[in-house]
Amino acid sequence: MKDLNVNELAPLKRPKVNKLTVIAAIATLTCVALVALASPAFAHHPFGGQTPSNGLEGFLSGLGHPVIGPDHLAFVMAVGLLAATQRWGLLTPIAFVGAALLGTGMHLLEWNLPTPELLISASVLGFGILLAQAKTTSPAIAACLAVLAGIFHGYAYGEAIVGAEMTPVVSYLLGFSVIQLGIALSAFWLGQKVLKKGQAIRYAGFVICGAGAVFLSSAMGL
Repeated sequence: MKDLNVNELAPLKRPKVNKLTVIAAIATLTCVALVALASPAFAHHPFGGQTPSNGLEGFLSGLGHPVIGPDHLAFVMAVGLLAATQRWGLLTPIAFVGAALLGTGMHLLEWNLPTPELLISASVLGFGILLAQAKTTSPAIAACLAVLAGIFHGYAYGEAIVGAEMTPVVSYLLGFSVIQLGIALSAFWLGQKVLKKGQAIRYAGFVICGAGAVFLSSAMGL
């Protein structure tokens, strides 16, 4: 019987690991953990529930609401990234911000919308799915979905200024419009200059899907 020569054995090949996959997995887990620890009450009231009493407070509150609200922040980033994949993509974030103004006005006029938190969470998941899929979303469809989502996001923003005077209300509207456009345009630039190469922007979509799933389960009380 011939002795087995170790040198004749075929070298074992290490399986190739896609670095982007590992990064996406880590980012998803990190995002989910941070979202799970976020406080919904704090996220929706930059001044701890107090109504802004002057123009400066209104503006700062408007700047803070979309940033410290993780569901709003994730969605605005998703809007900017999705816009980066489209021709005339900037219409999508502009449509969203305009619709958010409309939604805030509806809240101030005491027009009730059904289950806003549930639909806001679903919008994050939905736009994450649009980013994660291989097929590019039509700009018209993306803009229409952004308008629908913007109404509900804006409706939630309106809760922070119910009962405020006109000056802080106008400042608040200006503040959240500026910050949302700034975040969306930053995400748009990032998507076009950095993430558009290869499948990176799809991995960002998977991360946002993970966050959206957590938001939705939290809104449903699961």
